[in-house]
Amino acid sequence: MFPMTVLLVEDNPRDIELILEAFAENNFTNQITVARDGSIALDYLYRRGEFAGRSDRNPVVILLDIKMPKVDGLEVLRTIKGDPELKRIPVVMMTSSREQSDLIKSYDLGVNSYVVKPVKFTEFVEAVKSIELYWLLVNQPAPEISGFREGES
Repeated sequence: MFPMTVLLVEDNPRDIELILEAFAENNFTNQITVARDGSIALDYLYRRGEFAGRSDRNPVVILLDIKMPKVDGLEVLRTIKGDPELKRIPVVMMTSSREQSDLIKSYDLGVNSYVVKPVKFTEFVEAVKSIELYWLLVNQPAPEISGFREGES
């Protein structure tokens, strides 16, 4: 099996640090790619600019913040779920927004999960651990995501 990649789309340096620390604490050994805004995330997914030469394997899950500069998380989600090549990638909104309108919009656009970032570090680590366990170990990814392509055996 190929190494799995998580795409973390987050603009807050402190939250990036906490998420990476939580993954490290859980001995996560796969690759985490950080995109600090929605525009960079889309460049990564569409292999543009600095990501033009990246592998054709998509991330196994995308952790996506809502409130970001340039292109916000809802627009990134809309783009992903509207694209036949990307729509099967699970997207987890991992945000501090408790606004019902953000929750509703996220699900209307096809988000797979919506997680409000806990304030306490220990709860934050547990939330990241739960995401990691489910999306990287329990969940069966779509064939295109796992490296298996239709027609291969």
